[in-house]
Parts: sequence; structure tokens; C-alpha cells
Amino acid sequence: MPRLSLFSSLLLALFLSFVPAAEAATAPAKTAAKAPAKAPAKTPAKAPAKTPAKAPAPTPAKAPPGPVEIVLRHALTGERAALLVDLVDQFNANSTSEKVRLQHLDAVSNPRQLPHMALLGDDEHQRFFGGYPRLLSLWKALSVTGEQLDTQSLFPVLADVVEDSQGRVQALPLAFAVPVLYYNADMFREAGLDPATPPQTWEEVQEAAGKIYPVNSECPFTSSNMAWVHVDNTTTQHNERMTNPARKGLALTVNGMIQVKHIALLSSWHKSLYFHYFGPHHEADEKFLAGECGMLSGDSSLYAQLMRQKTFAFGVAPLPYHDDTPGIAPERLLPDGALLWILADKKRQEHVAAVHFLQFMMRPEVQREWVKTTGFLPMTPAAVTALADEGEVPPAVLSKVVEHLSDRKYASGAKPRTVLGMGRVRSLLSDELEAVWGNRKPAKEALDTAVKKGNALLRPAPADGTVTQ
Repeated sequence: MPRLSLFSSLLLALFLSFVPAAEAATAPAKTAAKAPAKAPAKTPAKAPAKTPAKAPAPTPAKAPPGPVEIVLRHALTGERAALLVDLVDQFNANSTSEKVRLQHLDAVSNPRQLPHMALLGDDEHQRFFGGYPRLLSLWKALSVTGEQLDTQSLFPVLADVVEDSQGRVQALPLAFAVPVLYYNADMFREAGLDPATPPQTWEEVQEAAGKIYPVNSECPFTSSNMAWVHVDNTTTQHNERMTNPARKGLALTVNGMIQVKHIALLSSWHKSLYFHYFGPHHEADEKFLAGECGMLSGDSSLYAQLMRQKTFAFGVAPLPYHDDTPGIAPERLLPDGALLWILADKKRQEHVAAVHFLQFMMRPEVQREWVKTTGFLPMTPAAVTALADEGEVPPAVLSKVVEHLSDRKYASGAKPRTVLGMGRVRSLLSDELEAVWGNRKPAKEALDTAVKKGNALLRPAPADGTVTQ
């Protein structure tokens, strides 16, 4: 790779010159001839041989300092991974003093050998690092380096997710999405459903699944990111809190009536084969992309891949909700995804290089390419302006995006970054939900268990800017 070639050439420029010292030569002493009547002449004293002075060894030439190299670990695949490679190459080509080296998670032999940055989700720390290392909050990185990054330009709905209790941004929401409902329009028509009027409530999803079942009994409905879509967002949509203050700190509240009702409904669908479970993460996406499922609740970034494949007609609708709950706010969703984190306990120059890369990723033209290819949410209004200037995305769509992401009334209010341990809570929820789908636990017992175990993990985020999930 170019950066390694440059670094190697700098090492080769470092050399040492060795000049061997000359040996000291000694001449044999001459004996004087004898005088006839005199005592033998004295042999002249031998003059001490002079040792030639050593020439001073030349000072080794110092190689110019090499660029600061930092490692970014990620788990992206396909076109997203290819784009990240291109963007890193652009950054490296325009920087002589700093280089970013990408490290795909699948190629990491020792996850405990920590990188300088990581693009990962809340519940991926164990997989990424084999543990829970210290992370450096973005606001703290800016403080210790003296660098600038306009975190105030982040859309308020996204900032609400990444801010700590004092409103300071902890990481960059580079790969965020919101949950939506996708549906196979061809399958809808075959089942006698109107693709122009997709389900709006979960009860309507059940009706649609019942009509799809005779057409496709294998998978009328499925979902990815189960804990995020069906626990976190069911909570925020129905005006509930995820945590409450408690005597010993914080207590989870995701085992209330609305959450139990929703998971119990999905459990009944699973038993009646309306709902098929493929895994806790993105496993169901591939099934829907292959045209095997009638409906999918998942993240909005899948839209870009569906548009590129175009193997079947599809539609996308807002995430359904329960309309019999008071105070519902269907559009009050909790965006989520992979955050670009800086890891703590690195050299200052390495933290500076990491901040410079984050500055690069926030450039409007970079964001434009990132959003177009990945389908992730734009982070700033400037990114949307760059998309509008290109003219490929309808202005009405962009206007709606800006309106929604700019209005704090649509913010979830969950403030997950004010609490440490939420990533591990999501893993616990995923495990307990699998027990529900496997008919090993009813909905209430599973959620109660997750809450009891999760409460032991929760604690307020520290104020010093270092985070251990």
C-alpha cells in the first residue's frame, strides 16, 4: 500500500557509515657499527611510534519523521466498504503528515490489539475488541488536541442520540438510520393487497401477513435489529422512557405494558408462522433482498441497496405503531447505527490525526458521496445542500429530511449516551427475545429478566470524557 511504501523508503534513508581506523606501523631499530678502540656505542633509544589520530566518524543522517499512522477498524461490507476505502485513499493522498490504515474486523487476528478509531454499533464492543476498552469522547478529543470540529452543525435529532448529559457530542453518527417498514409490492399484489396503502399500525401488519401467508407461507413478515426496532423504538413511539432514576442510580423501564404487549404480539405471529426470525442483527435483510419475504421492519439505509438491485418492486413506509395507546408519537424514533469512535490512551499526535479524519468525513462533498452510496442519514444541513446541488434526489424528499431531522420534537429523548451499559443491555434483550421466539419464555418474563440483568450494568456516563461501555 502507498503509505507503507513511503514509510519503508524513509527507513531505508536511515544509514550509518563506518570508517575503519588505520593500523599503527612500527619501523625496526638500526644497530650502529662498532668503533675499534672504544666501548661499544650506545644504541639510540627507540623513538615511540606515533599512533595516527582517528578521523571523527560522521554523524549518521537523520531520516525525516514519517507520517503519523492511525488504524480505523470497521465491519462494513460490499459497496459501503469499497467507498470507505476510496475515502481513506483520498484523505491519505491529500495528507503528507498523517495516514489512515483501514482494518476490517474479519482480518483482525488479535482484537485486543486496539486501533485508534472504530466504526461500530453499541452492542459490538465485545466482537470488535474482545472486551470493553476505554473510548475517548469526541468533545474530550477536541479539548486535548485543540482542534476544531463543528459538532453544533449536526442535525438535532442525531445530536440528541450522541450527546452526553451536558449536551457534548461523544462520537460521530456516521452510519445512522431510522427503522422503517419495507414491503414486496409484487407479493402484495399477488396477495390482493394495495401497494399504495401499506400498513400503518401493527394490527394492519397482522392483517397483511394473514393475506400474504397463502401466497408465501415461508415468510410473510420478518425483522432485523430486533431489540432496536421492537423494544427501543416501540418505547419511544409510545411516549415511554427507557430508563428512570432509581435509588441506586438508573433503572430500565423497557418491560412495561406496551413493550410486553408488542413482544407478545410478535410471539403469536411467530407461532402462527406469520413472522419468521432469522437472527438478532441484519440476517433478515438478505432474505428480503432475495425476495423471500413479504414485509421487513429494518433500518432505512437498506433502501440504497434495494434501489441498486431492483430485483422486484418494493415500497417503504413509516414504522408501524399501536394506535390504541394514549400519547403516541409514531414519528418519534430513535436513530441508531455505527458510531465513529476515537479510542483513548493513544498519543496526542494520533488523536490529532483522528480528529483530522473526522473533519474530512464531515465535509459536505464527502457526506454527499457517503449518503448516496450507503443510504445512511446525512449528518448536517450542509450535506443535504450538497445532495440538492447534484440534483439526483427530489427536492421534496430532501426538504422532508431536513424538516424531520432539524425538529427536536422528533427526537427520541432516550439520550442513550448519558448512560453507560446500554450496548450490553441491547445484547441482553436480543438473547431474551430469542428465548421468546424459541417458546422458552413468555414476553413478560423475558423482558423482566433483561431488565433485572441490565440494571446491574447501568451507570451514569463519567464527566471526564472517557467512556467504558
